[in-house]
Amino acid sequence: MALRNIAIIAHVDHGKTTLVDELLKQSGVYRDNERVQERAMDSGDIEKERGITILAKATSVEWKGTRINIVDTPGHADFGGEVERILSMVDGAIVLVDAAEGPMPQTKFVVGKALKVGLRPIVAVNKIDRSDARADEVINEVFDLFAALDATDEQLDFPILYGSGRDGWMAPETEKPADASLAPLFDLVVDHVPEPKVEAGPFRMIGTILEANPFLGRIITGRIESGSIKPNQTVKVLNADGKLVENGRISKILAFRGLERQPVEEAQAGDIVAIAGLSKGTVADTFCDPSVTEPLTAQPIDPPTVTMSFLVNDSPLAGTEGDKVTSRVIRDRLLKEAEGNVALKIEEADSKDSFYVSGRGELQLAVLIETMRREGFELAVSRPRVVMHKDESGTLMEPIEEVVIDVDDEHSGVVVQKMSERKAEMVELRPSGGDRVRLVFHAPTRGLIGYQSELLTDTRGTAVMNRLFHGYQPYKGEIGGRVNGVLLSNQAGEAVAYAMFNLEDRGPMVIDPGAKVYQGMIIGIHTRDNDLEVNVLKGKQLTNIRSAGKDEAVKLTPPIKMTLDRALSWIQDDELVEVTPKNIRLRKAFLDPNDRKRFEKAKATA
Repeated sequence: MALRNIAIIAHVDHGKTTLVDELLKQSGVYRDNERVQERAMDSGDIEKERGITILAKATSVEWKGTRINIVDTPGHADFGGEVERILSMVDGAIVLVDAAEGPMPQTKFVVGKALKVGLRPIVAVNKIDRSDARADEVINEVFDLFAALDATDEQLDFPILYGSGRDGWMAPETEKPADASLAPLFDLVVDHVPEPKVEAGPFRMIGTILEANPFLGRIITGRIESGSIKPNQTVKVLNADGKLVENGRISKILAFRGLERQPVEEAQAGDIVAIAGLSKGTVADTFCDPSVTEPLTAQPIDPPTVTMSFLVNDSPLAGTEGDKVTSRVIRDRLLKEAEGNVALKIEEADSKDSFYVSGRGELQLAVLIETMRREGFELAVSRPRVVMHKDESGTLMEPIEEVVIDVDDEHSGVVVQKMSERKAEMVELRPSGGDRVRLVFHAPTRGLIGYQSELLTDTRGTAVMNRLFHGYQPYKGEIGGRVNGVLLSNQAGEAVAYAMFNLEDRGPMVIDPGAKVYQGMIIGIHTRDNDLEVNVLKGKQLTNIRSAGKDEAVKLTPPIKMTLDRALSWIQDDELVEVTPKNIRLRKAFLDPNDRKRFEKAKATA
């Protein structure tokens, strides 16, 4: 059977996973009476909740005698480590672009990687039925983007389709035809995407996706570059340097058939398959015949830009809500994550009860923390810090991001002012239709930590911000941090509504009445710039003398809810987020006020 391997590239929320749903339906993957799951490729709970693709996944469909392997790539730059490996498995790409928004930063990120490895793109303009669609301008923007990314003449001569992934149609024209379906897209993939390049020689495959299965053990997915493979065949694993990792036998070969993976008796070069039976081989390793001596070259991975400390939870409430609390289980879990996610870097700190975890961005690390807390882990995490390095001349370099903000015209002034305070340089300002403007900045990653929530407040929730790693530039100098201090509990117990009511003039609360608190825990935001210790346990003094007016019921202002993402970006360097399966609490790194004073004194004299 003829083969085609393609990736689908799109920005977050441009309809990539919905389009894959329709491709599966129209190619006959589902039975007529089968219950169809929405966004079938976003299988993880966090993916469904956030509406983003985090892990790359493969599926396959059959069309007129051709098997098409489709890889759904993450749309967010924080998960770029997935993207770089996945593109080495495919021979073509569908670039899906919103008919109103046009190419956005994450599209640019993945398309840049795809063009670099020589893929010839197909451009699909999605959501053509939107009232604010501007198809012709979007196509021009896509062409300009490809040209700016040094596309070849062959890559710039791309075919174009218009349509709606949700309604399940694509066509060469913007008008919906009478016999609307995705057939034009299928036909274009078969005609435009080349067959997989097959090299001569024995079996060789590079690992691109790693997962653990309770029955089969480690499962590695990749594309077979040369030769063929059968179950029970002896293979060896070489790392990137050509050193032997292990010898073993393949226990099972799984091929993608629709959403299912089915065992096959033989897999040929060019196909994307998953193999089981090896215990040490991992991502970017070469799985090959014992006669092979040279490993395949893996795509280089961009370096991490943000790092955080993961610490053992040492608060007074430690161990009361989670069952995985020791440094050993946290260490094992982090190392297991780093095995399959090559964009993560794990280092052990000198204290042995904390670890430095480096990744592409706050979102990637927040997703890891959220996954761990759902698995029953308790830990404390620090504020994200950027990874800096020195160049050959000794100049301190820091990561810079390209930031695209779409905002209503009336709020553009405050956005420009706040971004300039964060040492950002504006590189573009242009109207984007409907009384909105698009602002493009080059800003230090440091300055963007914590800006998302402030941006939504400043623009009344109308702004949309997208970020993309741009490069390293010389250190931009000090950037002002949070202006407010915090309210700290001075003792342990349960928060009392009456005490919280009396503290409201000191600042808004971040906890609910009845919440468990301890000394050094952050319970609110101070209206001034200093930290203040308060008693949140103090109840009303009751006497047997009745007052003339009956007691008023205490009416509390609703507290500010700190989500994990917001808490990570809001805390300061001397504060931590305590993460448990049931709660997210904010606290000082040193709970005892005397320890805090000693630390401040030592820092001042250092």
